[in-house]
Amino acid sequence: MTPLFIFDGTRTPFTRAGTTLADLSAVDLARAAVTALFTRTGFNPALIDETIFGCVASPADAANLSRIIALRAGVPKEKPAMTVNRNCASGLQAIATAQEKLASGNGSLFLVGGVESMSQMPLLFRHEAAIKFAMLSRAKTVGTRTRALAAFRPQDFMPLLALKMGLTDPIAALNMGETAEILAREFRISRDAQDAFAVRSHLNAAANQTHLATEITPVYAGTQKVRAITEDNGVRPDSSLEKPAKLPAIFDPLMGSVTAGNSSQITDGAVALLVGDESHAYTFKSDPLGRVVSQAFTGCDPARMGLGPVKAIELALQRAGWKLDDVDLIEINEAFAAQTLAVLKCLRDKSAAQRAGLSTPLGEIDSDRLNPQGGSIALGHPVGASGARLILTALKQLQRTHKKRALVTLCVGGGQGAALCLERE
Repeated sequence: MTPLFIFDGTRTPFTRAGTTLADLSAVDLARAAVTALFTRTGFNPALIDETIFGCVASPADAANLSRIIALRAGVPKEKPAMTVNRNCASGLQAIATAQEKLASGNGSLFLVGGVESMSQMPLLFRHEAAIKFAMLSRAKTVGTRTRALAAFRPQDFMPLLALKMGLTDPIAALNMGETAEILAREFRISRDAQDAFAVRSHLNAAANQTHLATEITPVYAGTQKVRAITEDNGVRPDSSLEKPAKLPAIFDPLMGSVTAGNSSQITDGAVALLVGDESHAYTFKSDPLGRVVSQAFTGCDPARMGLGPVKAIELALQRAGWKLDDVDLIEINEAFAAQTLAVLKCLRDKSAAQRAGLSTPLGEIDSDRLNPQGGSIALGHPVGASGARLILTALKQLQRTHKKRALVTLCVGGGQGAALCLERE
């Protein structure tokens, strides 16, 4: 494909839902990242051809969220904007869409990213209750109002959780944690292995706070007392094997092994990137962070959605002309420890690889190349933003370590996989 250059990027802190960024909407979060990026680079927003952001749960008052973000961040009204949704890969899809637009001649410079305020996913009324409220609003007389009120039942006032609904697959009739339990059983991934992987994520993130800080722009938040939020707040620097071992399984209380401790965190956050063709490199003070060499999206069984990265990795590498051993750094989104460990097993083990749809294994990913700065178990998983965060994290590491190639990949709710091959000159 036509190479897409990533010129610069930043992100907000990733914070646990209900904590320091909970009062900021998805638009507020993304605007904070975008304006910080414009300020730091001195970039002229009028140069942007289109804004593309990924978001899974766009707010009802910002249906085309990207358009609102762009206008509030100072992008001229003449420049279009679109919002994309590929569940957990939405932030990555924004970059992929920009590359496709570049290749087709529909723009050469894009503002892209991803955002999610999981704190502000709404409570919903059932459809039956909504009908009753509509009847009540149309009632004009005392009698019709009385009859409309009498139709209500207690369950009409019990809201549905949009967050819970969004994390449940309607085809498999399973929530995402239940799909991770399937992989843990089928690939014989023990509770101890999952907890050890989770601890590694936290300790790696804790040991790399200085490096992670280069990705982050402070966000000012607070209702009574405004303060600067400067770092991710889900990292547990004191994590040890003993602590997660005490947590109960939450998706299968009797026989399960997936816990809150070895799962990604429900999180708020946003990522913004400036991307385009090589001709725009002169606009920026520093060299591009890197370029997208190839992209791939594949499908799999929704009940085993965590295996999505396996085939996506194979296809992305094939399109780049690379082998797994050619890659210096691999960032796999840690939706669940069980899911990530299942993917690693499918990449190295012949029988597991065949179950995931590979004819032969692609190779083993040694621990030094895998999520060296921790992953979503420690940093959090604001679903619409994580794909863009993986790209930013990978390119910043290549820049710091003077290495060349990275692979980023995610599993996607609904049974898909996404992967990008990145290169730094």
